[in-house]
Amino acid sequence: MLKFMIVDDHSIVREGLIKLLMAGFPTAKFYEAGSASELMTVNNNLKLDLVILDINLPGRNGLEILKEFKSEHPKLPVVIFSLYPEEQYAIRAIKAGASAYLSKSTPSQEIIEIVKKVLDGGVHLTPLLSNLISEELRGVSTDHPHNTLSDREHKVFLLIASGKNITSIGAELSLSVKTISVYRANILKKMNLKNNAEITHYAFKNGLVE
Repeated sequence: MLKFMIVDDHSIVREGLIKLLMAGFPTAKFYEAGSASELMTVNNNLKLDLVILDINLPGRNGLEILKEFKSEHPKLPVVIFSLYPEEQYAIRAIKAGASAYLSKSTPSQEIIEIVKKVLDGGVHLTPLLSNLISEELRGVSTDHPHNTLSDREHKVFLLIASGKNITSIGAELSLSVKTISVYRANILKKMNLKNNAEITHYAFKNGLVE
């Protein structure tokens, strides 16, 4: 019997995804987690076959969670299931050990086929993601300053670009205002930008926020 763990802080998303997957895996057993801490306490004896992980969980950066989880469960495939477009996180997710990066707008049948591929040991790359990786390998992506950011800096960068202030970002990431200010300073320096307005302009120009 296949065992899947669905990790998302919204119960309606977990329920919808389980219902979707049951169409393709009617005999599978599903477990749910609403936070990173719940995921990290997974007992090895549970012998999961797949984890489907939302990248935006409260208090923790999804990529950090992914890296930590894969370090403890290196052979267990993880599929990222996210609202964010591939341009924002897909390459980072694959580098961190994800077997696939799926948008929440991906058609149901396609999700089932991708999960089957991952369960067989494959890695799913969409045409867009394949192109992004190809560009990076050829050095093209070095022209994009946002690729020089760390995962945490990248998260703060996107939150600033979406219009959030330092205080609200700190609350969302469970970090102090001082720490967020340091990240912001690093972002401005690495990307040769002057202020939040330039961060927002850059993000929109490069299709990193909608």
